Amino acid sequence: MNPRRLIIPVYVVLMAALALAAGSWFMDAKAEFAQLKQAEAANRQTLADAKARLAEQERILQRLRNDPAYVEKVIRKRLGYARPGTATTMEIIFRFED
Repeated sequence: MNPRRLIIPVYVVLMAALALAAGSWFMDAKAEFAQLKQAEAANRQTLADAKARLAEQERILQRLRNDPAYVEKVIRKRLGYARPGTATTMEIIFRFED
């Protein structure tokens, strides 16, 4: 058998094996890329939610700093305080067990 005739099939087999390996590597990379894109989308959503919460908290903080009526409302609601007054305008707070 002529060695030249043997070289061509060996090259064909090597190239086919190389193509299969490259294809397998490409498919793995493509799957990993898709997974990373999903993680990025989830992280972007989490970041957007956190920014929205931060904006809301900053808005509340500004109201607490600048709006005495809002401060009174928050104190009365969260701490259960009553508005001070005279005997005729006294506010009574009733607390019920859940």
